Amino acid sequence: MKVVILAGGFGTRISEESQIRPKPLVEIGGRPIIWHIMKIYSHYGLNDFVILCGYKGEMLKQYFRDFMLSTGDVVFDLARNAMTIVPREVEPWRVTLVDTGQATMTGGRLKRVAHLLDDTFCLTYGDGVGDVDIAALIAHHRSGGHLATVTAVTQPGRFGALHLVPGDPLVQGFREKGPEDGGMINGGFFVLDPRVIDLIDDDQTVWEQEPLERLCAMNQLQAFRHHGFWQPMDSLRDKMVLEDLWKSGKAPWKVWDRAPAPDAARHARTA
Repeated sequence: MKVVILAGGFGTRISEESQIRPKPLVEIGGRPIIWHIMKIYSHYGLNDFVILCGYKGEMLKQYFRDFMLSTGDVVFDLARNAMTIVPREVEPWRVTLVDTGQATMTGGRLKRVAHLLDDTFCLTYGDGVGDVDIAALIAHHRSGGHLATVTAVTQPGRFGALHLVPGDPLVQGFREKGPEDGGMINGGFFVLDPRVIDLIDDDQTVWEQEPLERLCAMNQLQAFRHHGFWQPMDSLRDKMVLEDLWKSGKAPWKVWDRAPAPDAARHARTA
């Protein structure tokens, strides 16, 4: 199962960092947040990533090139004009980086890689982490039989809330969320049938608007309720929250240091 990561936005609300690099490369504990996200999925056996680049996308390509060099030994055969990387500390990742345009919206970015997605896939944002049980999420999606599953998380304040009915797995709609509202919001960590891409019109389509609203109207968007840790890196303050948690040694999203997880990739193949 492939994992698609949206990594092309301008990151204007964290401009102190994003003026220099794309937001997914902003570091937490000396590693880009996109590395943390990939480690979460890899813990569950999902290692085939498609990264949707846009703003400063060349820096993402450079990062993964340099990552491969820095985590292995290098042999230079000058006589043959050849270079060989000898793996030393290897992540089992296959990473496809696709330039999806500077100004393309989130839905448009996904539509641009439709040719790479011929089976159920995961989709998430390149700036949010959580201790989401990916194996349980995929199992929930499979058992529900709907086209799309969104991970619903609790977050106070500034996000738009999902309209959920107790006991009903379907998302009824979206609404603005006030500070006093304890509702759940879109936390990313989607599982999607590739047919959802047919609901995206063009580059200007925002995934969180028309496509998700159409899925709601079709009764094809269900929620996976996650009551654990979730935190986006939307601002410099958010970055400091994550940095402090990492330094404390108690980062809740560091699931890869725990006991081996169920193999979500194997479950996805056999369900």
